[in-house]
Amino acid sequence: MMGIDAARRGGAAAKPMPAAAAAAVSRARVRMWILRAATSVLLWTCVVQLTALGETWGPRVLKGRPPCDHRDRSPPATEAKEAVEVSSGHRPRRVLPPKRVYKNNGYLMVSCNGGLNQMRAAICDMVAIARYMNVTLIVPELDKTSFWADPSEFHDIFDVDHFITSLRDEVRILKELPPRLKRRVEQGRIYSMAPTSWSDISYYHRRILPLIRKHKVVHFNRTDARLANNGQPLQRQRLRCRVNFSALKFTPQIEELGGKVVKLLRENGPFLVLHLRYEMDMLAFSGCTHGCNNDEVEELTRMRYNYDQWKVKKIDSEMQRIEGLCPLTPEETALTLKALDIDRKMQIYIAAGEIYGGEERMATLARTYPKLVKKETILESSDLKAFHNHSSQMAALDYLVSLESDVFVPTYNGNMAKVVEGHRRFLGFKKTLLLDRRLLVELIDQFSNGNLSWEDFSSAVKEAHAFRVGNPTRRLVIPDRPKEEEYFYANPQECL
Repeated sequence: MMGIDAARRGGAAAKPMPAAAAAAVSRARVRMWILRAATSVLLWTCVVQLTALGETWGPRVLKGRPPCDHRDRSPPATEAKEAVEVSSGHRPRRVLPPKRVYKNNGYLMVSCNGGLNQMRAAICDMVAIARYMNVTLIVPELDKTSFWADPSEFHDIFDVDHFITSLRDEVRILKELPPRLKRRVEQGRIYSMAPTSWSDISYYHRRILPLIRKHKVVHFNRTDARLANNGQPLQRQRLRCRVNFSALKFTPQIEELGGKVVKLLRENGPFLVLHLRYEMDMLAFSGCTHGCNNDEVEELTRMRYNYDQWKVKKIDSEMQRIEGLCPLTPEETALTLKALDIDRKMQIYIAAGEIYGGEERMATLARTYPKLVKKETILESSDLKAFHNHSSQMAALDYLVSLESDVFVPTYNGNMAKVVEGHRRFLGFKKTLLLDRRLLVELIDQFSNGNLSWEDFSSAVKEAHAFRVGNPTRRLVIPDRPKEEEYFYANPQECL
């Protein structure tokens, strides 16, 4: 029986499969392999896509845990939130915004005038103007003929490549004109002018754009306050902010040294930055000579008459002071800070150039606040060697330290005071003490003459400044008097 069963089983195994069944099995196997292959391709594609997304903006789980050592981590993203992707060599590469495509109406060249912060605000205006005229902007030329005679070029102060690439979705910016037009300019064949101050953008469309179309290149030989503070569309105001707070980065060398100053200050606790605008050029320009001796008054007056750019020559110094149009003297500043109960142990960083009168004029302030420092005393001389005779680069260092301070106190509402005030508002309304100079000199005179006790003087100063600390406010608008209204860059409310 067992032999018979075995023979039967062997016979069954050897029996050939019908052709139809074999074909069905073959088709099933092909379908299975096709399904497997398709599934593998789909899964691999998903992995690749998820990895790519994780590198740019995906959730943190796709990127792994952050390293414990934070020293090698890249700095936080800027206000523009620039995306960063990592190449195969692990070198960071910034993803640039897409270029804005438009019909180019011509080229705009600009020569900025004034100090660093006057030029900074002007550059923001020029970008906005170029954007809305659909022209190509040439990297601005900085002032080298002012009192400071700083030979710095744009690229010596600002990161020029970042400036160009970060704004490429708004306006085309070139480092220089195309060769054919450059030769024309070198031959003196260029239309140069100063646009009307405080103008609306309609002025540029109506008056300037036809000139650019006609001449191909127009040169603005003055750029200060050429765009109105108010009445501008929201997009235009926000572009001005984008240039100021994101595109105008200082060079890595300036950023690094500014960071070093802040680090050294922070190691000793909180610090106040005092923008003490008591330099020779400021006093000569404003005609403010309160507290100066006869020789100093004569020297400052002579300087004012020697500078043709300073149009007003005859100035009543005491009337200027009573009207609150003079920077506080170092002595007046010491009294004001003390009346505001600023701690004697507070570090006070002097953001300024050379103080007129030197250490003798600073003696009262130094006695009142012995922790008085400046960049020249904090840093080694070798750190500042490359910055000597470059006032704008020095001012850039003070600008960075001013932004980071616990309190910022300007003694005059010049361009740096205004632009730093607006930048600190943008950074979260950081405390900026805005001094009421007109009231202060009145109170100081009453106290000095014995007509006001210290308690009453201090109380009055504190009461007057309780809400003058850079809080959110609406910008002051004065129709038909733009020079007297609040400056856009001091309170860029559309961007806050």
